[in-house]
Amino acid sequence: MLEVNTLFIMIASILVLLMTPGLAFFYGGLVNRRHANNMLLTVFMMCGLAVILWIAVGYTLSFSGNYWGIIGNLRQILMINVPIDAVTKTGIPIGDYTIFMMMFAIITPAIFCGSVVGHGRFNFLVIFTICWAIFVYYPLVHMVWAPHGFLASLGAVDFAGGLVVHVNAGITALILSGWVGRRKEINAQHNNLSWVLIGTALLWIGWYGFNAGSALAVNDTAVQAMLTTTVSSATAIVTWMMLDHYQFNHVTLSGACNGAIAGLVAITPGAGYVTLGGSIIIGMVGAAISQYFIVRVKPHLPIDDVVDAFGCHGLSGIWGSIATGIFASHQISKQVPNGLLFGGGLHLLTSQIFVTVLTIIFVGVIDVILIKLLTIVLPVSVDNKKMVAVQSQDL
Repeated sequence: MLEVNTLFIMIASILVLLMTPGLAFFYGGLVNRRHANNMLLTVFMMCGLAVILWIAVGYTLSFSGNYWGIIGNLRQILMINVPIDAVTKTGIPIGDYTIFMMMFAIITPAIFCGSVVGHGRFNFLVIFTICWAIFVYYPLVHMVWAPHGFLASLGAVDFAGGLVVHVNAGITALILSGWVGRRKEINAQHNNLSWVLIGTALLWIGWYGFNAGSALAVNDTAVQAMLTTTVSSATAIVTWMMLDHYQFNHVTLSGACNGAIAGLVAITPGAGYVTLGGSIIIGMVGAAISQYFIVRVKPHLPIDDVVDAFGCHGLSGIWGSIATGIFASHQISKQVPNGLLFGGGLHLLTSQIFVTVLTIIFVGVIDVILIKLLTIVLPVSVDNKKMVAVQSQDL
C-alpha cells in the first residue's frame, strides 16, 4: 500500500504543478493583449522562484521544529539531514510529501501576483514575494498543517488549503492591488477567451490533485474529495451564469470560467469532509458571493485587482472555510467533528470563523508591514510611459 500511496501523491503533485501554467493561461487570457506576456511570465516564474525558496528555507520553517506554534526552525536549511525516504505518519515518504507541499508553495504566490500586473513594478513584486514567503506563507503552513501549529491547536480544519492558499493569496491580492493603486488607463477587453477556457480546464484538472491528493492516500476520503470538487465547481458555473443572465440578460464565457474557479476554491477547505449536498450549497453560495463582489462592489472601491484574485479566491476561500463548520460530517470523515447541520452544534462553526478571522488579520498585518518597509527602498507602481518600455522588453 505504501507504493500505491507514494505513486498517488507523485501524480497528485504533477497535477498541482499543472495548475500554475493553467493559471498563467487563465490570467493571460483575462487581461488585455498589451499585458498578456507580462502576465504569463509573472505567474510562470513562480515555478522557479518558489521551488528554490521552498528547498532553501520553506520546508524547514514549515515543518522542522516549533516556536510558539507559529514557525519552525532553520536546522534543515536546503533540507540537510532530512531523511526523504523515511515514512511519515500519513504513510508516504517524507520526500513525496515535500514535493506535494512544494507545489502548493508555487501556486499560492502565483495567484496574487497576477492582481497587479500592468501597474505594479516587477522588481518590487519579486522582492515582495520572497519576503512574503518567509514571513507569511511558511508561518501559515506551520500554524495550520504542522502538528503543533497555533491554528491547528485551535481546531482549524483546512483539508486542502482554504486558509493557507486561497484566503492567504486573496487577502494579499487585495492589499497589494489597493496599495499599488488604479491603472491610469483601464482596457477591459480580454486578450483571448480561448486561453481563459484552457486555463480553467487545466486548473480544474489540477484541482483533483490539489483536493483529492490532500487525502495523502488512496482511500474513501480522496474519492469524496474528487466528487465534492466536481459538484461544487459545476454548481458554481451554473449559478454564475444564471446570475449574469438575470442581471444583464446574457451570459459570458469569462463569467462561467470565474464561476468554476469560485466553486473550486469554495470547496477546497472541506472537500474531504462535506457531503455532496453540502458541496452543492457551498459552490452555489461561493459563486454568488464572488459574482456580487466583482460586479456590484469592486467598481466602487479604490482597488484595481486586475484578475479578481480577491473576488474569486479570497471571498470564496473565506466562505468555504466557514462553510466547513456548517456542512462537515463525521460520517464522511472521522477526522472532523460534525458541523452545524449534522448535530455538532456551534462548536466547529465558531472555531472555523475564529481561525479564519485570525488568518485574515495575520496575513493583512504582515503584508502591510512588508509593503511599508519595501516601499522605503523600492518604488511600487509604474506610470504609463515606463510601463510601455517594460512591455516592449517582456519584463
